[in-house]
Amino acid sequence: MKSRTPHELEAIWKEKDIVDGKIADTMVIIMRTNGCAWARSGGCTMCGYHSASLRNVTSEDLLKQLDQALLHYNGEPFVKIYTSGSFLDKDEIPAKVRKDIFESFSECKRILFESRPEFITEETISNLPTSTTIALGLESCNPLVIEKSIRKGFTPTQCQLAGKLIKESNLSVRSYLLLKPLFLQERAAIKDTITSAKFADSFSDEISINPINVQKGTMLERIWRKGDYRTPWIWSLIEVMKRLSGTVTARLMTSPSGGGSQRGIHNCGKCDEAVLNALVQFSHSQDPRNLDITCECIEEWKNYMTSEIMLGTTADLDREFKSELTIGGRNGLRY
Repeated sequence: MKSRTPHELEAIWKEKDIVDGKIADTMVIIMRTNGCAWARSGGCTMCGYHSASLRNVTSEDLLKQLDQALLHYNGEPFVKIYTSGSFLDKDEIPAKVRKDIFESFSECKRILFESRPEFITEETISNLPTSTTIALGLESCNPLVIEKSIRKGFTPTQCQLAGKLIKESNLSVRSYLLLKPLFLQERAAIKDTITSAKFADSFSDEISINPINVQKGTMLERIWRKGDYRTPWIWSLIEVMKRLSGTVTARLMTSPSGGGSQRGIHNCGKCDEAVLNALVQFSHSQDPRNLDITCECIEEWKNYMTSEIMLGTTADLDREFKSELTIGGRNGLRY
């Protein structure tokens, strides 16, 4: 196994996103830093990004990572810079390094990074270029979900206030929402995400809905391995987008990690790729007609939600039972 050194990026790749309303080339950088401050206090139930952290990463190491990124940069108009925590945390990215990063990508039309709300102050964002988008991991507007299911370490109100401060500074906000946190049934998860998107709309330019991806070394993974949690159906994400389309002013988007796998959002397996592609098309176009897609497993999804309520469980029913049950007439669901 290759050793991980502090002067090398964790990952770098190219993808597509939106710039000035059009699909554009985007470079994504994941930097190795000293790690998320909240992770050192326990962290979130679903986050495994602590694996991208190292100890004693210096400013010199970070600048070498920047040099590596610049070798791959081909003038993409959008650059996303991720760490395992908060870009505005000086213990992860010192102010001088942040300045060098922004100067290196000064020609970009958009630069995006993530930060927890406690690091978003008038001081930390006062000199940021207007091309900046700050991503906020709101996840849910329900304080109980934030505290018990996600263990986020801040409140929805703190995230809302940070978003408003960003907007007042003429910067952009991308809010992340988590589809189906721990302990939520599928139908409740859909409702929570829709409610949370409407809460986030007033301070967000974009709302990114992220279905859970089971990451290694997390509390979520331990529960998932025991069969007490199923990652969401792709139909649930389709339902969220359909019900939100036209009701919020922010751009709706999604880019599921691990889509089509057991650790990620999935349907029956036969339709996964086509349904995920429909969601990508919708994220770019905002045209709800892109979501007009179906498969016979949509009835299994509906029956699954009914079964969860009837049995009063959030366990993975597909793994819990091996026999085939019939619910609601001839619509069969294999558990």
